[in-house]
Amino acid sequence: MTMNVSGGCHCGAVRFDALVPEQVELLDCNCSICSASGFLHLFVPHSDFTLLTGHDQLASYRFGSEQAEHLFCKNCGVKSFYQPRSHPDCWSVHFRSLDDGQKPAIEVVKFDGRNWEKSAGKSGFNSAS
Repeated sequence: MTMNVSGGCHCGAVRFDALVPEQVELLDCNCSICSASGFLHLFVPHSDFTLLTGHDQLASYRFGSEQAEHLFCKNCGVKSFYQPRSHPDCWSVHFRSLDDGQKPAIEVVKFDGRNWEKSAGKSGFNSAS
């Protein structure tokens, strides 16, 4: 079973809808950027994600391998979703950026992003992504 969820940045300039399972696994990564922002990864296939507003309000930031594209609202600085290197066919939506109300049931899984290449292999991610 699936459900529709909505979310966005703090100021409301960036808004999205997504279709997600009613039970999801969130990734809690300890890399430098995820731990600093408290990002909880909800992977959503590109085909199940719709950016409603704010495309022109997104700023891009890349670091390290430069394979992930971190997208931040230019107004409030919130990263509500981005393109991860681990899942090139999905957006990583910040679970905490979903609107209050109906949300999927969650299971949180820890991921050692500080040792990305080693951990990605154990998790089945394509480390070349």
